[in-house]
Amino acid sequence: MAENVGYAPERDDKDDHDLLTYSEAAVRLHEEIESLKQQARDLIAAGESEALTKAQERLAALEGARDRNSRQPINDENFEKFFGYKGVARRNV
Repeated sequence: MAENVGYAPERDDKDDHDLLTYSEAAVRLHEEIESLKQQARDLIAAGESEALTKAQERLAALEGARDRNSRQPINDENFEKFFGYKGVARRNV
């Protein structure tokens, strides 16, 4: 299980609440990951190996989703990958 000690994302009050935003997705993933980590610890203590394997697999999938969904700034190098067409990132000047 990967540890992400000390990091708890916060909901951004400025986000559009009609959408599943990056901050809301991060909060939901964090909550579920923390819950699964506790479940895994409980299963280890109880010696439940089959249920532990399933929990660890789900935990790995959610940690991967967390990493993929982390907010990353759009720049010229990743613009096409993000939007699907060639272009340049808008600059705040």
